[in-house]
Amino acid sequence: MPRTDPATHPAVIELRQYTLRPGRRDELIELFDREFVETQEETGMIVLGQFRDLDDPDRFVWLRGFTDMETRREALSAFYGGPVWAAHGPQANATMVDSDNVLLLRPLPAWRSFAVTPSERVTPSDRRRPGATAPDRIVAAVLWHFPPNTHDGIGLIQDGLVPLLRQTGPAPFAVLTTETAANTFPRLPVRTGENVVALFTSYPNENAHRRHLADAMAHPLVRDEILPDIERAQTAAPQLLRLAPTVRSLIR
Repeated sequence: MPRTDPATHPAVIELRQYTLRPGRRDELIELFDREFVETQEETGMIVLGQFRDLDDPDRFVWLRGFTDMETRREALSAFYGGPVWAAHGPQANATMVDSDNVLLLRPLPAWRSFAVTPSERVTPSDRRRPGATAPDRIVAAVLWHFPPNTHDGIGLIQDGLVPLLRQTGPAPFAVLTTETAANTFPRLPVRTGENVVALFTSYPNENAHRRHLADAMAHPLVRDEILPDIERAQTAAPQLLRLAPTVRSLIR
């Protein structure tokens, strides 16, 4: 049986952004949603979300979580050394140009990470085909980059920006930062030497996201104090991901 309970609030999260060969995203998502969800969870991880990037037709974004770094090593060793990946991995890899854009993240102490219930996931026997898009939903992820080994950026986002976002629209459901522990499964590279803060928010549709973004940017405290402080502290422009969940995604 899948070991889902310990990972309901995973302490280690991978954010994986894949660049795919032109026109092959739906092929990968259909394969992923059919073959790689329950089979990964049987090893001790949890597949949190699978998404189409609304701004890049050849990008597939997904997240998976682990109880801790040792569980991550054990689960990835079991899956990538097991029969499912041996059978279907070559087909998945054939759709990809790059799969190494991976951030290893953890929730900030004040946050419990993603609260998900695997039993609520749509099953493959559902009338909607695996890989289909969940109706209307959009998940917005913003990634800020700050100098390594500093904590000012975390405070600016968690204590400055997040409370104002709560006032102007939906509250973010997760705020994550870089997991600095060494990669316990070197076969799958992760980006290192970075200091990222990632914020995730769910919306009923794209219009709701646009309205919230506009309202937040127009708030005098955000416009005149918080954003200028963030811009002075950051090392690169933030990355905004507008993500459409597949029908089997837990995060939506």
